Amino acid sequence: MVQIKLVSDHSELEGIKKLQEENLQANVGIHEDAKEGFVSAVYSIEFLKKMHDASPSVIAKDEEKVVGYALVATKEISDQHDLLADLFNTIDTLVYKKFSLKDSKYVVVGQLCVAKNYRGKGIVQDMYQYYKKSLQSQYDYCLTDIAQSNPRSLKAHLKTGFKIISTLTFGGVGWDIVIWDWNE
Repeated sequence: MVQIKLVSDHSELEGIKKLQEENLQANVGIHEDAKEGFVSAVYSIEFLKKMHDASPSVIAKDEEKVVGYALVATKEISDQHDLLADLFNTIDTLVYKKFSLKDSKYVVVGQLCVAKNYRGKGIVQDMYQYYKKSLQSQYDYCLTDIAQSNPRSLKAHLKTGFKIISTLTFGGVGWDIVIWDWNE
């Protein structure tokens, strides 16, 4: 049975790293990436620990194996990874419902992934509901970006309640910026 929880030890960070490596776009294969989805950013164990120390991420575990994760990225660690820094800087220029996001309380999903054999079982929605429950008292919004070449991920985010509010280009790749308004 799959359990949704917050990261609580180093072995779980190693499980995130292993799942990340298995699902990097470069490792998934050209014909599989659009169909199955992929992750783009590479995070070291050291950076995952910094993310966890700032705010533990949500994981899905089957027994002792990490089978899914939704990484919590906060402003305090954003400048330590180029992709996250660019995303936070872009978000800070956006206006949502006539308010500057720079002046609002938001958290970013640094990356989302579910192991191939566990997809289509509602784990994304379960992790996101846990994510919201764990962080809603601190933040009004949850944002992330999704590679425009990853329609499976966009579909999962829209199903959860995210809405596209902008786009950005990073490293020659187009990204949709999505927001989940936790006040709605």
